[in-house]
Amino acid sequence: MDLGIDAIDTSFNYRGFSAHAALADVGGDLLSRFMLSTKVGFFPAAGQAEHSLDPGRLRQAVEQTNHDLGRSPDLVFLHNPERSLPGSSAESREVLGMACAALERAAAEGLCGAWGISSWDPRPLPGLVDAALPKPDVLMVRAGLLASLDLLEASEALTTGWDLEMAQFWGMSPFGGSTRDPLWDNLDPRIFIRSDADELSAVQAAFRTAYWLPRVGAVTVGSDDPSHLRELVAALRYEVDDTNLRMYRKLLRERARRQSF
Repeated sequence: MDLGIDAIDTSFNYRGFSAHAALADVGGDLLSRFMLSTKVGFFPAAGQAEHSLDPGRLRQAVEQTNHDLGRSPDLVFLHNPERSLPGSSAESREVLGMACAALERAAAEGLCGAWGISSWDPRPLPGLVDAALPKPDVLMVRAGLLASLDLLEASEALTTGWDLEMAQFWGMSPFGGSTRDPLWDNLDPRIFIRSDADELSAVQAAFRTAYWLPRVGAVTVGSDDPSHLRELVAALRYEVDDTNLRMYRKLLRERARRQSF
């Protein structure tokens, strides 16, 4: 809150399925001052996690979320629905539609303020979007320089199919897993920052650039290091060089064409 951050994103299955209770315990009354989003789709099973789009299990997870948090979340994502889609498009569309309808009903009944889809690999999803499929309030996908071209294009196809505005389009995993990856010591994303880029670290520049790959309104990051969060928040005041980003997208397309031959 001191950094100006007023949103928290978590998940039913984080921290061994104890994240919601831990967050309520640590956050206390402060939790009501945050926009809180979470995810359902993974469930405990024999000491591990299993994925399911069963509407009844999703409903139970949302109800359990309300109990553990001590409040209704502002937003519940359907977590990685691509994990449990069956083979054919018709079957997949039906299964996805029922899962989305379960969260839509939960929102209508006040168990959450809104619902969305969080997808690690959205590539199977654009072909399933039609007028009969419930429209999510928010879509969250991987973002940043390490997101592949086909992933970026699938994400953008979904926002077009659902006619989502930028504020309804969120990014995640802007560093591809870790800021400690040696990649960030050798890659200089500051070429995508318009001016005074020398003042930024590679990690800061990569984070700012992630808002444009694809063009999202918010980016989620880990919250375990306050100094890291402070560094990322400071990067938001810098402007992205969209000319260089367009060139980067063009190079990605040309590379993809060469690889297809």
